[in-house]
Amino acid sequence: MYTSHFGLITKPFQLSPDPDFFFSSSGHKRAMSYLQYGLGQGEGFIVVTGEIGTGKTTLMRNLLANIDQGRIIAAQLVTTKLEADDLLRLICSSFGIPAENKPKAILLQQFQDFLLSAHQTGKRVLLVVDEAQNLPASAIEELRMLSNFQLTDGPLLQSFLLGQPELRGIIQRPDMEQFRQRIIASCHLKPLEAIEVKEYILWRLSIAGWAQNPKFTDITFAIIHDHTGGVPRRINVFCDRLLLYCYLEDQNTITVEAVNTVAAELAEELNPQLNEPREPVVASRPASAAEDPHSPPAPSPAHSARSLQQLREIETKITSINNFLNHSLEEKLEMIRTLDKKLKHKIDQLVD
Repeated sequence: MYTSHFGLITKPFQLSPDPDFFFSSSGHKRAMSYLQYGLGQGEGFIVVTGEIGTGKTTLMRNLLANIDQGRIIAAQLVTTKLEADDLLRLICSSFGIPAENKPKAILLQQFQDFLLSAHQTGKRVLLVVDEAQNLPASAIEELRMLSNFQLTDGPLLQSFLLGQPELRGIIQRPDMEQFRQRIIASCHLKPLEAIEVKEYILWRLSIAGWAQNPKFTDITFAIIHDHTGGVPRRINVFCDRLLLYCYLEDQNTITVEAVNTVAAELAEELNPQLNEPREPVVASRPASAAEDPHSPPAPSPAHSARSLQQLREIETKITSINNFLNHSLEEKLEMIRTLDKKLKHKIDQLVD
């Protein structure tokens, strides 16, 4: 709606992970180095954790968008609470291996044959498991067992695990010692610092063709950081609504008032029953200015904490919806593959 009004070629703050918008913050740059190191090693597990919305999936999609597809066969799957056998079926399906109504022994043999075939053609197999914190310990142990498929010159499968902080707790369990010994690198993504929030917003705007319309005042970046906690997905939600607000209000400059108005609207939509007055967030001032009795009041800690909590709840709901859609998509793809196989089988029977 607002893209053409502001002369943008695309939405700069869309929620879906897009490697074209990958922002290399200090934390994301370190995580990318670990992933590239892992690819170079060609073995073991790389584990990347982070709170909801910190950019784990975007990080991985950026990596996959730049790998040599003629040398690496990669599959990425989003997990729900799958037990070990169901996870194996999903992995096989992700690599195009028939998995319907087959016992585990047959699935393991088919997967091993697939790995050997890839190796013989000079290719490596990479499995990326997103939302891995949903997996029970038994399913993660199944991943470790799959990493045992090896030849004398090296392993046949490498796995990257992405997940929320709960994944770290699973891995640290006493019975996961064998799995921990297979981890060659791990890192934890943190929210962006205040200065990085400004760089992040301007980066995404530049990719979308931004030509200083609307303009941002410097103080607004610090306030956006206060309202979002520096979490990239929250920033996307917030800034998307902010651009929409400026479009509807016919404003060409993003002001402190606009930022605080959007923050109040988002909070009200999440908790409409909360009608108490909310204090606007203002930028911190030097000590000399704070002594001035006419200077604006400092931000309320209670309000900042409440705003962050409300935005976290928004992100949790968005993530739940995304997980449901991803799971539904996997089911539909599996159904299509099954119907396709049955149709081919029927055609073969008719031809015979």
